[in-house]
Amino acid sequence: MAGTSQTTPGDHGEGREGEDRVDSATEAFVAHRNLLFTVAYEMLGSAADAEDVLQETWLRWTGVDLDAVRDQRAYLVRIVTRQALSRLRTLGRRKESYVGPWLPEPLLTAPDVAEDVELADSVSMAMLLVMETLQPTERAVFVLREVFDLDYDEIAESVDKTPAAVRQIAHRARAHVAARRPRGVVSPAETRDALTAFQRAIETGDLQRLLDVLAPEVVLLADGGGIKRAALEPVVGADQVVQVMGRIAKVASLLPAQVNGYPALIVRIDGEIDGVLAMRIEDGLITGLYAVRNPEKLSHLEQETALHR
Repeated sequence: MAGTSQTTPGDHGEGREGEDRVDSATEAFVAHRNLLFTVAYEMLGSAADAEDVLQETWLRWTGVDLDAVRDQRAYLVRIVTRQALSRLRTLGRRKESYVGPWLPEPLLTAPDVAEDVELADSVSMAMLLVMETLQPTERAVFVLREVFDLDYDEIAESVDKTPAAVRQIAHRARAHVAARRPRGVVSPAETRDALTAFQRAIETGDLQRLLDVLAPEVVLLADGGGIKRAALEPVVGADQVVQVMGRIAKVASLLPAQVNGYPALIVRIDGEIDGVLAMRIEDGLITGLYAVRNPEKLSHLEQETALHR
């Protein structure tokens, strides 16, 4: 990276100039912060880790000679990508010892995220889980190319590969994701309809209506992180999922919310947030349910998180 020494006020009589450089660095970082967070979050599936990556990015950015930077946005994306890649490899080792299924950290998102169909699809719980099956470099290339539409030369600098190698990685990652992602993009309206029917069925105890909105092979993944009670293995099949949902309905209230760009349900017990319930829809039926109960992953459900491409 260009220039690692920081100018401090009073150095060589350049106090004002040093302050101006810090101001310029801060201004550029703040202008692109939501973009950088989105890149990091899509690569990591964890808001807490994405925030740490942003802090590391800021520390490196303040040591950069801005006069040598042609494109500040591209340079910042390069730093955040490298930091996220390093963090992603550490996360992989952490997930190996995770108790029960690991699910992405849910975010309460603003309506404008849902309006950007490609962004909403890329941060949906279903897509983030698909991206979990990619190797770290494949995930970085996929995110930067498919979501943020960076050219191969820019991506190559971010992942320390040649543009030709990046093209091959992008092709492989695209095929991998295409084979595993939900068929076609499901609109928020379709999700909302299924969610409303699902919520009504649970609240009224109408198990037949609940079976009507669940695909026969529906899979429920529950993430308690070893802290909260949750199934340690996937719950497979509509009958089994109905039984679990019936138990939840007896003690919890379900409130609609916009989570990761799509309609979801926030689960409250005694007025406190106990978890979030997101879903995957295919052909009008719920094929996947994602229940996050790990309290360490619920801090971003109290206020909206700004995402940006």
